[in-house]
Amino acid sequence: MWPNLSDSLLALFLIGAVSGTPLVPRYANLTTSGVICNGTFSRISAQTWVDNMNPGWNLGNTLDGIPDEGDWGNPPVVPQTFDDVKKAGFKGVRLPVTWAYHFDTEAPEYTVNPGWLQRVSDVVDMVLESDMYVLVNVHHDSWTWADVTQANANYTQIEEKFYRLWYQIGTKLACKSSLLAYEPINEPPGTTAAHAAELRKLEDLFLQAIADAGGFNPHRVVTLNGPQENSDLTSQYFVSPTNISNPWAIQYHYYSPYPFIFSAWGSTIWGSDVDKAALEADIANIRNNFTDVPLIIGEWAASPVATETAARWRYFDFFVRTASKYNTTTVLWDNGADFLDRVNHVWRDQTAVDLYMAALAGEANALPDSTTDSNAISQYTSADLFVRVGQSVTSQTISYILPGNTTLTSVIRPNGTSLARGADYSVAGDKVTFSASLLRAYFIPSASPGSIANLTLKFSTGADLTLNLVLWDTPVLSSTSSSAAAANGSSISILVQWKGIDKLATVKAVTTNGTYLVDDFTKYYGPLQNARTTYNSQWNWDTNNLIITAAAVSAAQAVGEDVIFTFEFYPRVPGNAVNYTLTV
Repeated sequence: MWPNLSDSLLALFLIGAVSGTPLVPRYANLTTSGVICNGTFSRISAQTWVDNMNPGWNLGNTLDGIPDEGDWGNPPVVPQTFDDVKKAGFKGVRLPVTWAYHFDTEAPEYTVNPGWLQRVSDVVDMVLESDMYVLVNVHHDSWTWADVTQANANYTQIEEKFYRLWYQIGTKLACKSSLLAYEPINEPPGTTAAHAAELRKLEDLFLQAIADAGGFNPHRVVTLNGPQENSDLTSQYFVSPTNISNPWAIQYHYYSPYPFIFSAWGSTIWGSDVDKAALEADIANIRNNFTDVPLIIGEWAASPVATETAARWRYFDFFVRTASKYNTTTVLWDNGADFLDRVNHVWRDQTAVDLYMAALAGEANALPDSTTDSNAISQYTSADLFVRVGQSVTSQTISYILPGNTTLTSVIRPNGTSLARGADYSVAGDKVTFSASLLRAYFIPSASPGSIANLTLKFSTGADLTLNLVLWDTPVLSSTSSSAAAANGSSISILVQWKGIDKLATVKAVTTNGTYLVDDFTKYYGPLQNARTTYNSQWNWDTNNLIITAAAVSAAQAVGEDVIFTFEFYPRVPGNAVNYTLTV
């Protein structure tokens, strides 16, 4: 009656017929038995796969670029990229892939461009040839054609296209080794039980598609997820699959607390006991909801671009240790501008990577001390040693967080030679004092503002820490005012002469009448957060400019008052800021 239907497809068809909702797309592959692979497949449990993936790294903003690889500013992927990743200590790679712009045909075939399929396969092979684990997904399609939350979403069309896409991916990758796993869809939009139910249908179709594609796919590890790959929504809506042949894990993503991770509202501080308790509660909650399921955090990061150094290093250490405590694998998100410089093959924050690896290995890390009080009026950090231009160079004492019996063993100059303990520096408990004579050798009268040198501090256990010696002064802008009307709906770029650390800390925005431009709720926050705005939303910067975004210009025009933007820099101390007036 149903010639050539597999038993599983027939069962799905019959269930759908009874319920009145066909679960098999009209264009499902019903006539072939799938790929036949030569060789053997070493079956692996989901827990083993997840454990062996830890720590993982994301090849972000590359194969998931829109519309193509390289269109988001990253170079084409080459094997050396994964050599760099493996050398740093990473064990696996998540490959986000956007397919939406690579369909040669639409319904009914939804044919994926063969060249794109081959490119993805080639990159998978690069990872596998490095003897690393690899996870392939469907990425930004989640908010283009596969968004089930849209009011006019055509579920039938989405389901058919989703099945056809995964059937083709599964066919192309069918004979790869068990180091390859699949993730059905990245961060699928959804907030309700109805959305979750539709996403579950897509998940079922994904499983059916890879099974129909044949090869080793029915035994391959898959990571499944809830709406948005959000831990709370996953805990609320995820239902464990039944009748599944694939070993499976749950994947979720973690970017919390939002203000710190995304540099919102002046949140450059992290590390209080309250901060740590909130993070641990989040990770413990999903583990307690899925006590016997392998868990993997497929994306997380505290970016060097958006966070203060000492707070970031402390976050790295605590986050990784907490995930390990709850038997959860972590996969670092890297968009190509944050961590690995893929062109020059260097890590932009090597210390963060070293802290990551040491924490996973269970080694105690010494950490920089820094401000954790949300009511502070300035921010202290021992990741940097600051001297202001014109300031008398005297000895400076900075403190570190030293776990257990950890001790400072040596301090290394940039040229590799050791500082002399007693003459160049001294140690008293958790405090290190650098002598005036040493600092004067670096902060010479002719020095220009900026990073002068990096000293390396070695401890009896854990990662080395760097100490950035910074000569700073208040940056100078090419202008201090402009007209919102002259911007003509565009962002405003203001030439800046950096005089120290060349990135913004935050931006305060208040009208001349004292009204907060945006986010009035920040009046309930601490002094370093009142009236502060958000990175990328209201402000940004590049090598030569401070940027007021088009959205911030529009907000000023909507308020109808002149707005004073106060650009704040590191160190976050009184006086290290510049005002810029936008007239309306």
